[in-house]
Amino acid sequence: VDIQADAMLIQEAFMCSNLVNNEAKVGTIEHVTSAIAGLGIDNLIIEVSASEIPIMDGSAGPFIYLLQTAGIAEQAAPKRFIRILKPIEVRVDDKRAAFLPYEGFAVQFTIDFDHPAIDKNFQHAQLQFSTQNFIEQLSSARTFGFLRDIEAMRQNNLALGGSMDNAIVIDESNILNEEGLRFNDEFVRHKILDALGDLYLIGYPILGRFNAYKSGHALNNLVVREILSDHNNFEIVTFDDNVTCPIEYLPLNRITVEG
Repeated sequence: VDIQADAMLIQEAFMCSNLVNNEAKVGTIEHVTSAIAGLGIDNLIIEVSASEIPIMDGSAGPFIYLLQTAGIAEQAAPKRFIRILKPIEVRVDDKRAAFLPYEGFAVQFTIDFDHPAIDKNFQHAQLQFSTQNFIEQLSSARTFGFLRDIEAMRQNNLALGGSMDNAIVIDESNILNEEGLRFNDEFVRHKILDALGDLYLIGYPILGRFNAYKSGHALNNLVVREILSDHNNFEIVTFDDNVTCPIEYLPLNRITVEG
């Protein structure tokens, strides 16, 4: 069964993004699609033998490593981008996801967790997107979850192999992982990583500024659908060379990934 990496096929966005085509489903796609977006890959077939993408270490880092190890081919075709032409915003309760016109791709993301283990000083982050920035600043940020949510996830056949080897686990007051965090703001960095994987399903690299407050998979998908709902919201563009292209996709042999 073929399932297109299409935002319109996202269903059941409960704590992860799931592509559904009739009876076929593949879940938890956001980390691998984030890695693909980070490397600037446009043309790819992913073959899976189960209904959920492996969680690996809970980040995009292992997928980056494997994709680079396999090798990436440059094709004889111009890279196409989707340029945001006017402000777009979606809201659900107090959560917000918005795009503004911007010549490049920039992200600002704020989370709001009232929890003693999630420092209020590290709940906002921003990124000027490039392949190098993605790999160095985002790719190794792990997913996180609360002990109280694990049972609900497993009832939905999610995170069945979840452990502290592939997620940051938080109880009522502490981070349970002995090694602690990889970044002081690893929680919000991972939310950006997730968002890039969700937004990738628009079908093109995006030229725009993404601003989010407490957004998650469902809201990320809603803002993509809102953009695509009206052709006046966007245009598809190409660039003649790397100099005029506003996003920097560095040659992969210049980027080091820790496996």
